[in-house]
Amino acid sequence: MSFLPSEESTNNNEAPKMNRNKENASTEPGNPTTSKLSLALKEAGEELPDPHEHHFEHEEEILKEVTQKLTNLKDEDLTKANPQATTTSIKEHVVEGETIKEPTSLKQLLQAQLGEDASNDSDTDSEVDPANEEDMEDYVPGGYHPAYLGETYKDGRYVLVRKLGWGHFSTVWLAKDTQENRHVAMKVVRSAKSYRETAIDEIKLLSKINHTDPQHPGHRHLIKLLDYFDHQGPNGTHICMVFEVLGENLLSLIRRYKHKGLPIKFVKQIAKQILLASDFLHRQCGIIHTDIKPENILLEIEDVEKLVKYLEDSQRERKLLRRVSSKLKESGGEASSSSLDEEKRQIPFRKSRHSRRQTLVTGSQPLPSPLRSKSSSFFVSPLQSSISTFAGRTVGNIPIRSETSHQDLQFLLDKSFKESDPFSAEPPREDELDDDDLITVKIADLGNACWVHRHFTDDIQTRQYRAPEVILGANWGCSSDIWSVGCLLFELLTGDYLFDPTEGPTFSKNDDHLAQIIELVGPISRHVLEEGYNTKRYFHSDMKTLRQIKNLKPWPLESVLMEKYKFSETDSREISDFLGCMLITDPKFRMDAAGLSNHFWLNDCGSFGYIDREPGTRGEDVGAGWYREVRKHH
Repeated sequence: MSFLPSEESTNNNEAPKMNRNKENASTEPGNPTTSKLSLALKEAGEELPDPHEHHFEHEEEILKEVTQKLTNLKDEDLTKANPQATTTSIKEHVVEGETIKEPTSLKQLLQAQLGEDASNDSDTDSEVDPANEEDMEDYVPGGYHPAYLGETYKDGRYVLVRKLGWGHFSTVWLAKDTQENRHVAMKVVRSAKSYRETAIDEIKLLSKINHTDPQHPGHRHLIKLLDYFDHQGPNGTHICMVFEVLGENLLSLIRRYKHKGLPIKFVKQIAKQILLASDFLHRQCGIIHTDIKPENILLEIEDVEKLVKYLEDSQRERKLLRRVSSKLKESGGEASSSSLDEEKRQIPFRKSRHSRRQTLVTGSQPLPSPLRSKSSSFFVSPLQSSISTFAGRTVGNIPIRSETSHQDLQFLLDKSFKESDPFSAEPPREDELDDDDLITVKIADLGNACWVHRHFTDDIQTRQYRAPEVILGANWGCSSDIWSVGCLLFELLTGDYLFDPTEGPTFSKNDDHLAQIIELVGPISRHVLEEGYNTKRYFHSDMKTLRQIKNLKPWPLESVLMEKYKFSETDSREISDFLGCMLITDPKFRMDAAGLSNHFWLNDCGSFGYIDREPGTRGEDVGAGWYREVRKHH
């Protein structure tokens, strides 16, 4: 049966009624849910407790922790250089057996960030492209910290070993935590006051997650802040945030599937996990993410240390073959197994020399992520066995003679690494998945998140995932995240945006966005239209017709799935029922994450985690923060 509101109830602008459990449906317009909890309390003659009270727990503890760990500096002191951190001469550091020089110029800095030598030796196989990195002009007081491989933080605890990416607010690094003997991701924030304040807000949000109910099934599907501290450098005092290492984002996965959609099994698992995490944020923490999209959902890496070792081994071996191949080309000779072994001993491991393309995720360039936990062969370096037993053996189907030419080595180099590239590997199809195949994701990047009791701005959500109440300037709350989840899941299923508005000669993107919403899900709730301060800009006074776009062509979601994307009638009906619960235009009546996590479409997803809420609840356990900002009473 469908969980969607009937057409009659929608047109009458009443609270949508459930088609299932109708006998239990509440007729009170202010409380449209069918929650067993609300019914039990009503029968007992009790009122619901304030759902926001526990959102303020640990507030003083978190504030005290932030005050202790971060320096309380005057505004003018934030961007002052630390004389001891200003480099005046080239210093040397050792990173995993390799000596790396500390940079003294912007060019050397960029080379050091990318694992290049300060001097261009003949072995450099590609030039650094500054256009693909952050603007060097931002390495000024108040801007980025000039980080480099081998730099240490927090009294030597963290050592930078690989640049992961950059964003407007920070650069991001893979670092070795020498105290815990593990790798972590470290974000080094720009030192200007505005960036520092934003980072502190994010730290408070992330600390709330850390302090709140670790037994909730959604807790494990949120990125974890492991540490944070101040670091003084030549451009000022920078907040550093340490996170667990995660893999590629869902946008990368969508592209690996060539925008044709992920296997339904994976989409169901991702949906379940995002909903569990969203419920934890909304109900347990009182946090609204405000920017749920594929770029901000990251794949979990089952064994980070094994992956890092694989990358190190692969890079070392590739460098070895390249060096030997280069020498053979110069001499015109051949290589024996003994010469290969000699080169292996002489060449220390050094990070990738390739310049990195601009990251697609703000502040993150993901590590490759195996999609199947059983694919242990992924971690076998393509040349691992061939280097030590090169002569008289084969690598794959490639015979290796005792005397090997430059062309042999180049062929082996190209073939082996092309086949082993984790991002070029074909992802598993639906019919290749086993019952126990599981994909695990985590919601990341809370840089735009806010509290149910404190909205930092009304300018929220990325365009394609923006809810109608946000477009219209009406009240919004936790349920706006649910709209974004619906848009995201459609994109995972089809490879296309659900809504992708454009600007025309006579209409704006907002006009087109609203038109696309109406064509797909029907009229926007009159309550939202009456509340929106932008409504008159886009709608006539009847609040039914758009000013700039006429002749709308309704195309319901179920029909779109069948006719355009060729889903079966059953799949189309079930998917549209599930997504339709998230695409209700009135945020007050949009269904919540807890109930949706138990929707029948997810019954066979194979992902663990259960919340005791039946499908159909609409944010009652979140309170008024479900659909609007709630001010603190104390």
